[in-house]
Amino acid sequence: MFSKNNLMIGLALGIILPVAGFFLISTLYNQLGNNGLLSSEGFSSNFRERTSAVIAISLNMIPLNVFQKRRFTQSMRGIVIATVGLVVLWLIYFGSDLL
Repeated sequence: MFSKNNLMIGLALGIILPVAGFFLISTLYNQLGNNGLLSSEGFSSNFRERTSAVIAISLNMIPLNVFQKRRFTQSMRGIVIATVGLVVLWLIYFGSDLL
C-alpha cells in the first residue's frame, strides 16, 4: 500500500486508519473502565470520545511521514484531505461542548 503514489490510496488510508484507531482506542478505554483501572470522575461527559477521536485523527501522521520520505505527493495530499475532513467533522460534532 505504501508503494504507490495515488490520491485515492491516500484518501482511503487517511479515513480507514483513524476509524480503526478510534474503535481500538474506545475498546481499550472500555476494557480498562470495566476492570476498574480508569475512572471517569471529574471529566466531562464525552471526554473519552473526544480524546479517542483526536488520537485517532493524529494516527494519520504515521503514513504521512512515510509518504513524505518517499516523496509521494499525491498520497500525501489524499491523507491531508482526509485529515482536514475528519477535523472538520470533529469540530462540528464536539465544538459546541468546547466553546
